[in-house]
Amino acid sequence: MINFQKKQIKIISFVIAAVFVLSIVAIGVSQYDTGMASAASSSNVGVVDYRQLVSSSPQLAQVRQQLQDEQKKAEDDFNAKAATMSDQEKSDYAGKVREDMLKKQKELLDPIMETVKANVQSVADAKGLAVVLDKNSVIYGGQDITQDVMNKMKKQ
Repeated sequence: MINFQKKQIKIISFVIAAVFVLSIVAIGVSQYDTGMASAASSSNVGVVDYRQLVSSSPQLAQVRQQLQDEQKKAEDDFNAKAATMSDQEKSDYAGKVREDMLKKQKELLDPIMETVKANVQSVADAKGLAVVLDKNSVIYGGQDITQDVMNKMKKQ
């Protein structure tokens, strides 16, 4: 019975870690807007590699460390409390921990996303671009401003 509980704790810990990793990717992907600019000429359309901009953000390393610390703390807390819980209580608590981790992740990543968006808008305005799309949604055309935005972010 004890071996079974240890196995469940390991499985739940693995699930928490997997959710953490997947949610970082999901938040990054969900935060950028994609769209079509059918009437815009290519001279007024800019493209950026949004994922590259987020991953090159100077604050991202600090955020990753904070998220890892929070995950470790959550796992330790879960392991300590799970020893005295029923299976249903463990499942409910694991769901609450996952929800809390997602909230914390959003809280820490939102400022980075806003900084990237502000820098993209600033560079686009300076270049007179009417529309900026994510590079992954553009097949052809558009002025790539990714490097310009990265340079602006590094100066801050």
